[in-house]
Amino acid sequence: MFPRHIEPLLSEALADTPVVLLNGARQTGKSTLAQTLAKSGGRRYLTLDDRVVLAAAKGDPTGFVAGLAWPVVLDEIQRAPELFLDIKAAVDRDRSPGRFLLSGSANVLLLPQLADSLAGRMEILTLWPLSGAEIAGQAAANRVDGLMDGDLSALVLPPVDRALLVDKLLPGGFPEAVARTSARRRAAWFESYLQTILQRDVRELANLEQLTEVPHLLQLLATRSASLLNQAELSRSSRLTQTTLKRYLGLLETVFLVQRVPAWARNPGKRLVKSPKVFLPDSGLLAALMDYSADKLMALPGLPGHLVETWVAGELLKHLAFSAKGASLWHYRTQTDIEVDFVLEDRLGQLTGIEVKASASIDASDFRGLRHLQETEGAAFRRGIVFYAGREAVAFSERLVALPLSYWWA
Repeated sequence: MFPRHIEPLLSEALADTPVVLLNGARQTGKSTLAQTLAKSGGRRYLTLDDRVVLAAAKGDPTGFVAGLAWPVVLDEIQRAPELFLDIKAAVDRDRSPGRFLLSGSANVLLLPQLADSLAGRMEILTLWPLSGAEIAGQAAANRVDGLMDGDLSALVLPPVDRALLVDKLLPGGFPEAVARTSARRRAAWFESYLQTILQRDVRELANLEQLTEVPHLLQLLATRSASLLNQAELSRSSRLTQTTLKRYLGLLETVFLVQRVPAWARNPGKRLVKSPKVFLPDSGLLAALMDYSADKLMALPGLPGHLVETWVAGELLKHLAFSAKGASLWHYRTQTDIEVDFVLEDRLGQLTGIEVKASASIDASDFRGLRHLQETEGAAFRRGIVFYAGREAVAFSERLVALPLSYWWA
């Protein structure tokens, strides 16, 4: 079992909050983590993937909740949204901490009727696929906090060569995919995984029998991962109306297959591009949809930039999930196409800009967007970082530094 860096945060939440929800995509390890906590904390574990449990929960939600011996773990809670109001009533009668540990494969924050019913009573944590540090068995040092506040000048990082980076990109972070060393077996797992989500989870959330256009839309989004979301162009390419496209995008976000990174702007009057960037938040899933293999990637003159940037986006999301800084993730782009791939903004409005390069070497021109952000934002700009597939951590100025991508797993 891989170490999960969010586990201490989850235990802390259970110690002072009546309801804790652990959500995230299917197969990220939520059930494994929930069962581990159930055993160590004397909790009963029930999953709504069990047909009998699901029938009881849906048939009489009030009686089901009343009959629970708490503390309890309820897995795949999104399958019985009827339970939320009765959980709320139970918590209002007794606010003892840690009564309910819920887990779900749908983003409750995008299902407001569910999230609102437990407002002020529930803490929500997200478990993303495995990070590079978790796969490597590293301690739970938060890499995002290190980017914003750490002493980057003291870092000694191992070099990155293409073969090593390809080995990190292709599996992604889903535990089952990481465990499969055969590329063919890994591809089969991703195919089965997508079929399960699209044919069951998305259909249940949409309450529709057929969603035949969604797989094609996801394929189109794979080709656009790490790019600006242009809904008009995507509507034409997918042959979906904008209304239907908006709904399907929302469904894919709800099951964690798609992630939007909003555009950053301190002053709404500035001439900045307002469109979000869109990502598939796992590089292994992206590689499967794009039919990338180690042989194909090694034969290319350079690694696909959108694949490397997608991988870094995933690492940022994984560490933001247990960051002490409370940072938010953005991208930055002006009308004149000056851009910064990612911007981290902490609670005090301090900014850390991040650029991602798939190449093994960089020069001063790769800091163009970061320098623009530094000049524009002045004292709010803390530092700028360019990640690249190279050998050395090198300072280009007092607040601009280049780091090998091995930062995320070393």
